[in-house]
Amino acid sequence: MKYIFHRKHVEAFIWIVGILSLAITNPSTSDHFSLCPLKNAGFDFCPGCGLGHSISWLFRANLTASFQSHPLGIPAVIILLARSFNLLKNDVHLQ
Repeated sequence: MKYIFHRKHVEAFIWIVGILSLAITNPSTSDHFSLCPLKNAGFDFCPGCGLGHSISWLFRANLTASFQSHPLGIPAVIILLARSFNLLKNDVHLQ
């Protein structure tokens, strides 16, 4: 396999690492540091909160909990993996 690095691959690697890190986190624990600026500012509602938990539940094959955490978790994984694939597909050649 021959791999040619391009700057656009950094985006793909960031998405893949982000998805993999969410896949290994435990969604049932609630005592973790949050990077959400709205949550850290004291607001109760944030349209993105729960997305990480949704992706974590998805990788544990619990579709009900994934959808209940955030309804856009499943489409987000599909979109991000498709974006990563499109960024990498022309530069990875099997030889």
